[in-house]
Amino acid sequence: MASSETSAAPVMGPVARPVARPVARPVARPDVRPGPGGPARAPAAPDALAALAAELRALPPSCGPVRLVAVDGHAGSGKTTFAARLAAALGGAPVVHLDDLATHAEPFGWTGRLRGQVLEPLAAGRDAEYEVYDWTLRRFAGTAAVPLAPVVLVEGVGAGRRAVRPSLARLVWMELDAAAARRRGEERDGPGLAEFWVGWALAESAHFAADPSRPHAGTLVDGVTGRIAPGTVGEPSTMALTCDVVRK
Repeated sequence: MASSETSAAPVMGPVARPVARPVARPVARPDVRPGPGGPARAPAAPDALAALAAELRALPPSCGPVRLVAVDGHAGSGKTTFAARLAAALGGAPVVHLDDLATHAEPFGWTGRLRGQVLEPLAAGRDAEYEVYDWTLRRFAGTAAVPLAPVVLVEGVGAGRRAVRPSLARLVWMELDAAAARRRGEERDGPGLAEFWVGWALAESAHFAADPSRPHAGTLVDGVTGRIAPGTVGEPSTMALTCDVVRK
């Protein structure tokens, strides 16, 4: 995508993304959106979430004193909802939303901002704060705080990308194929954002073709039911854990 991080991506069209999330966010989102062509998604069972939260807390730190956990998947796969529930199960863990760091011109060009504004301060044992992109104003406006915590979540498409994986204690992947996720997203956002979704689908497809995340996930979550499927695939456990961001 942009900034030499993956293959070149199309610039997002004139249609704005949904109104930017407020800087102050609740710990969990109460809404449960319907799955594509199916029943409403039920939250992951509390005992499963609690078990996953305990497992994450027990992992070795991966970014200074922090266990950095990525929640990745296709747009519309349920990443934000699951990350909010997992954050609540972790007692209010901070969540970094990659939509806040991406822009219309560089939908995947956020690696440098993530590194400089979030990863480096956390690696040094400090609270972090990052600039938030306003998708309506088409510029960065406001900031979001990331307090130092035992576990910090990063959620968004590409959260488990090659440049970020060395900093991760765990990569969570939302299991919902691109077509189903896109249908869900389009139903959620309405016809006014149809043009955005066309451009986004091209950018996302190019990103995952060049830099797939799923093969490296340690935890898989069903994007429709929210069910956690334990299992580990991908990265060898001997991989050095560091907060340095590797740029291709």
